[in-house]
Amino acid sequence: MGLETIFEVEAEIRVPIATAQLIQLHLHAPVESPMVERDTYWLDMCLASRPSNSRLCYRDRWMHHRFEQIGRVFLVPPDEDVQYRTEGGPSQAAILCHLQPEPLNKWFDGELQWTNRKIEAGLDIRNANIRGLLLRLAEETRHPGFGSAVLVELIAAQLAVELGRYFDRFGEIPPAGELAPWRLRLIDERLRDIPAAPTLEELALLCGLSVRQLTRRFRASQGCSIGQYIANSRIDHARRLLASGQSIKTIAHALDFASASGFCFAFRRATGMTPGEFRASNRAKGQRST
Repeated sequence: MGLETIFEVEAEIRVPIATAQLIQLHLHAPVESPMVERDTYWLDMCLASRPSNSRLCYRDRWMHHRFEQIGRVFLVPPDEDVQYRTEGGPSQAAILCHLQPEPLNKWFDGELQWTNRKIEAGLDIRNANIRGLLLRLAEETRHPGFGSAVLVELIAAQLAVELGRYFDRFGEIPPAGELAPWRLRLIDERLRDIPAAPTLEELALLCGLSVRQLTRRFRASQGCSIGQYIANSRIDHARRLLASGQSIKTIAHALDFASASGFCFAFRRATGMTPGEFRASNRAKGQRST
């Protein structure tokens, strides 16, 4: 079953350089499905937040067990063998733009070379211009009016330029000794999904490196030690939990601190204030803004 068989097209506009589709994805159960190879770019933007269990595998480029998380906006180049996987969730609205390759080639003197670095950069496109254009495309597809075809063609041409500019940034090979973006994403996912601090051995195994390689490459990539990064991530998580109103003891337990006093000490050392002071400061800011 191809991915096209599990979505419903609610509206569509076709122009010479692109096809815009407003779709509903029905993924109420776990799905693993190929995205049929095509001769157009598949540019997809979820109109709400995309479920965190949505992932892709480029089967001709990666090991078949490597599935990478996709963001709210992602792009798949033409003629790629891609497998989609999700654990399921509620129906999702999305704007899908099938973009012909010629507009991108026109602006960049020939066919773009899709290196692994560019492929990885297309998994989670956070460019505000591209997102804004896709939202405008979704609105025009949903409520077409006078000159819709002309307007959609203009938006598609702008998308081609913005995508070319975006991927052009990833043309250079990253400096030797840095961690690959997919390894950094794995570390971030582990820190986000499990509050307890990971060991270096756990992260090294996750990344397929030795502890020495991991620590050296992480510092080269991020400019700080992996220990500092983990500590900062836990403090950021603590800030969010404090804003939610949970008790300090509950938060300390959730973050795997041995005691509430140990959590308070670590939080004050990182932020300059106790958890209680931080919470009071947040409340005061909220009152001033109302």
